[in-house]
Amino acid sequence: MRCQFPERSRRWVSGTIAALFFVFITGSFTLSEAGSEKTYETLKLFTEVLEELEKNYVDEVDAEELIHNAIKGMVGDLDPHSSFMPPEAFDDLQDDTKGEFSGIGIVITMKEGILTVVSPIEGTPAYKAGIHAGDIIIKIDDNSTKGMELWEAVAKMRGPRNKEVLITIIREGETAPLEFALKRDLIPMTSVRSAVLKPGYGYLRVTNFRMNTLDDMEKDLKKLEESNNGLKGLIIDLRDNPGGLLDQAIKISDLFLDEGTIVSIKGRLEKNTQVFNAYPNEEGRDYPIVVLINGGSASASEIVAGALQDHSRALILGTPSFGKGSVQTVRPLKDGFGIKYTIARYYTPNGRSIQAKGIQPDIEVEFDIIEKEEKASGNDRMIKEKDLRNSLEPEERELGRPEKIKSKKNRQLLDAEQLEKDTQVKRALDILVSYGVFSKLNGR
Repeated sequence: MRCQFPERSRRWVSGTIAALFFVFITGSFTLSEAGSEKTYETLKLFTEVLEELEKNYVDEVDAEELIHNAIKGMVGDLDPHSSFMPPEAFDDLQDDTKGEFSGIGIVITMKEGILTVVSPIEGTPAYKAGIHAGDIIIKIDDNSTKGMELWEAVAKMRGPRNKEVLITIIREGETAPLEFALKRDLIPMTSVRSAVLKPGYGYLRVTNFRMNTLDDMEKDLKKLEESNNGLKGLIIDLRDNPGGLLDQAIKISDLFLDEGTIVSIKGRLEKNTQVFNAYPNEEGRDYPIVVLINGGSASASEIVAGALQDHSRALILGTPSFGKGSVQTVRPLKDGFGIKYTIARYYTPNGRSIQAKGIQPDIEVEFDIIEKEEKASGNDRMIKEKDLRNSLEPEERELGRPEKIKSKKNRQLLDAEQLEKDTQVKRALDILVSYGVFSKLNGR
């Protein structure tokens, strides 16, 4: 029997908030009562300040707005992934479970209060227009992003299909701001794509972990396994995959594991501490696997990469991942408000916490497009978990330094026709083919 999740208690482990928001299921947890004398005295202080401002501030103040801002600051200062959401933001977050929606397709975060692109999503308007990881968004239409909340930025970039939105960015190496007039489009809900690189060698690209990702993965995997008399090797591409649902990451890892721990989550409360195990597979997948990661691979992606790495089931190739090792839950509040907050850290099968460290590849290969020169966003420019304000402290040990292979750093292009020119994909394929050759030489 494979691991199951109660319908109302799925955990959300997305790396960042995206302009397309990722699918989740809200959790329901009981708030603990603050009964200590110290807490009571502090609340009295809060009330005293509120009353003073209501009575004597130079302009009339809205007490409700002051309280909401205080709650927003209280939650937002905990860590980069906890937030208090007004009804419009909470509604948007829930709407993404209901089907297609329209936007520009970028993953964004706040770095020291600055709206920054983590990565564009493949095939979306932002990706096609040339938005890069590390770009700083200074305007959305005529609105400055200074002081703008993350959910506000998301709301402004989403809207009716084909309606244009103007994004102004600052990019490293450019002397003046760049403007992008982007037409919003339906953001693709399919999260898995596949290709046959050469007979017997398959490629699976996983863009995020939504409610249907496991189904998509199984369909594409079956097609690859049934073509050319089965698979001799498989590449799983998790680059620029910002995460998503915890249960999908666990189930996808379980496709390639027969036993042992996939991931464990440990929180302050016992109910937020769990261990998730693998179960035997009927398919008997024993072909070699290479998993591709980079600085845009976060959270659920890191769970899959870490599980397959610790079980020696896959070789991890690319550059260090984002380093988000925490689990969030979302709780609805009264009057349509909501709160998203961190409940646990997660650990790989060997007990590694990757918080603010990331998964270290077994072989480090930087991205390049062979025989194609273009100014781009090198992996060293990618925002990492450790760069975010109030990031949780890292724990546990780090792996030894991986093998390093120097190459040029160019913007990642993942269209099917580009795969054969992608240095990381090409290196992964060479490794798989070489494994097959040496296995024959050794009589395996």
